Amino acid sequence: MKVAILAPVTWRTPPRNYGPWEQVASVLTEGLVKEGIDVTLFATGDSITTARLQSVCENPLGEYPADAKVAECLHISNLMEQAESFDIIHNHFDFLPLTYSSLVRTPFITTIHGFSSEEIVPVYKKYNAYNRYVSISNSDRHPDLKYMDTVYNGLDEQQFHEGVGKGDYLLYFGRIHPHKGAYEAIQIAKQSNKKLILCGLIQDQTYFDKKVAPYLNDSSVIYMGNAGPKQRNQLLGDAFALLHPISFEEPFGLSVAEAMLCGTPVIAFERGSMKELIIDGKTGFLVHTIEEAVIAVNKINTISRCECHKHAMSKFSSKVMTASYIELYEQIIRNANSL
Repeated sequence: MKVAILAPVTWRTPPRNYGPWEQVASVLTEGLVKEGIDVTLFATGDSITTARLQSVCENPLGEYPADAKVAECLHISNLMEQAESFDIIHNHFDFLPLTYSSLVRTPFITTIHGFSSEEIVPVYKKYNAYNRYVSISNSDRHPDLKYMDTVYNGLDEQQFHEGVGKGDYLLYFGRIHPHKGAYEAIQIAKQSNKKLILCGLIQDQTYFDKKVAPYLNDSSVIYMGNAGPKQRNQLLGDAFALLHPISFEEPFGLSVAEAMLCGTPVIAFERGSMKELIIDGKTGFLVHTIEEAVIAVNKINTISRCECHKHAMSKFSSKVMTASYIELYEQIIRNANSL
């Protein structure tokens, strides 16, 4: 089986720091290679992989700004012009590659990592007949689309180790954006009399300046920037709990799965996929307000860190995700060969 994985080019695959779609594409690529599958990764030229790497965009657009439309079109067309060399194309690059799907004979499978807006849905609808869509959570399925399956995002279990929460701090790990709840996390920590460490890419500078920066100091509310993989493992493993007070219907939430893989319980607002990721009362708490979150902080010692780790390994490991996609690939290829 020859598989082409099409990753985005905003960040390196895997990302140095932020880059969730690139992270998932990388974990899957390496998992497939370990299973003996012939994989070609289409990503930025500085990407790191044990698969074959093809690129026309040497540097990530998020680090070396260029004309995104030009770079993305050349990146996608590079794969499509050699589509017949592969048994299956796995698209992790949103809706634009779909516009090629009826023009090539190689079967497509597209993981929909979320919808940036309702305006992109018509593209997904138009090419639904030529594609097999996979959702990353049941809660993120669009009612107008047909899906082949739901496959939860997988993590490289070798990069995360079960910690004991020795840091005795609360952790916020995500984009600094109103939807992700950095301000709410600060309020939860303050009302719980707990130290808070915030990590993440500043995606909304005005929000950071007005709602986050005024609370920062060197002792109780600390911003550590956009933490990389090694720092992430230590921060997650040493945390008392991860705070995830989102205000939108989040499709997945990698930091939630990462925290539990490190044995760290999660306190999250019950939006989007959170009820699929967290077992309320067993691997964390699903809450609806800052006040409920403060109560949950005071109950966090009732959560077994071992159970958090076991749950994440059973649902969100690289092996589980890879096995699920291999099964889908085989099904698609069987159906294509029977036509």
